[in-house]
Amino acid sequence: MGCSRWVCLVFVLHLIYPVLVDSNGFSDIPKKLLDLAKKSEVFDWMVSVRRKIHENPELGYEEFETSKLIRAELDKMGVKYKHPVAVTGVVGFIGTGEPPFVAIRADMDALPMQELVEWEHKSKIPGKMHGCGHDAHVTMLLGAAKILQEHREELKGTVVLVFQPAEEGGGGAKKILEEGALENVKAIFGLHVEPHLPIGKVASRSGPVLAGSGFFEATISGKGGHAAIPQHSIDPILAASNVIVSLQHLVSREADPLDSQVVTVAKFQGGGAFNVIPDSVTIGGTFRAFSKESFMQLKQRIKEVIQGQAAVQRCGAAVNFLDKDKPFFPATVNDKDLHDYFQIVARDMLGTDNVKNMNPLMGSEDFSFYQEVLPGYFFFLGMQNETLAKLESVHSPYFKVNEEILPYGAALHASLALRYLLEYQPKVSLLEHNHHDEL
Repeated sequence: MGCSRWVCLVFVLHLIYPVLVDSNGFSDIPKKLLDLAKKSEVFDWMVSVRRKIHENPELGYEEFETSKLIRAELDKMGVKYKHPVAVTGVVGFIGTGEPPFVAIRADMDALPMQELVEWEHKSKIPGKMHGCGHDAHVTMLLGAAKILQEHREELKGTVVLVFQPAEEGGGGAKKILEEGALENVKAIFGLHVEPHLPIGKVASRSGPVLAGSGFFEATISGKGGHAAIPQHSIDPILAASNVIVSLQHLVSREADPLDSQVVTVAKFQGGGAFNVIPDSVTIGGTFRAFSKESFMQLKQRIKEVIQGQAAVQRCGAAVNFLDKDKPFFPATVNDKDLHDYFQIVARDMLGTDNVKNMNPLMGSEDFSFYQEVLPGYFFFLGMQNETLAKLESVHSPYFKVNEEILPYGAALHASLALRYLLEYQPKVSLLEHNHHDEL
């Protein structure tokens, strides 16, 4: 009787999921989707899309042409979407329009830096570059959209495609949430390219994976004068120097050594001549921590140290945390259940040896805003080809994307969303059976 019931179940699954689900159940879905993403017509299309985006980088909340390209590709696929969301963002929908809703996200913005990689598709915009792989992120999400749209009849719920602006300090994720674009979404997945991890491997962890971050800027004011008669001046450069040294003690002398924190001064501007003491100096930097308590303690102490040390040197200090333009990012904390789920999907696609657990990093991501309001999972996708030259780190003017990564990201996005819907469907309450407003 048990065997007979299993045969019946397999038969039903074949009827419902004729392409992706076979006698092995859901476990073959990731590999099948990776094979689809590697097909030459899909891969070549993704390469073309990525290069168009790379040639025309746009900064946060200025991604108008990138948004236009995304919408044009979604139109060709027949995917419905909402635009604008958070100024330039696009939120697409594939599936039934009914619960469960699961989201997959890509960031769209570039960096204010000059590309120094000489190649056919180098940035055409002086001083702007896709130096963090967001062009690849958008392309992989579009690739996932193409795969999912072709199998939309097999979706038992709705996949929400989040093309998000302004990740690089602008807090685009926060604005996406504020506009209600992810209402009723039960989980969200995001990824980032990793140049130092071999292609075909992924890495992440349960719990904190990236730090919370904030920025600060301080103007230290004294009294300018001739460098040869310093007694007639109040030297803001000396005051700023003492401030910087004292700020380093916040981590080395005040923080718990087992509670990772960072305070870095990366900006020092003041003076324009060798023999003139300036009236003021401006310094600025970033601070990072994994807990909200540690983060707020750092913020308070940074202000106290800057003002206190400036006062010792008879200077005044105005401190600005820039949180109106650059909102504080919470720590990126991966949901434990989604971590277990990700491990299953990634191992089915890539093999157990290619799914790595990683240590937390002090970098930050505004994906964390999503995780504050719904279960979220963020992972890193390797793109280093050991037979080629070593890839440079993100935010380098020499950063390159290995385009062989595109099918992996597209297939992982699609697999995580599709399989989540198929396995989650039985858990959906009848009370949640509502159409999404945008559909």
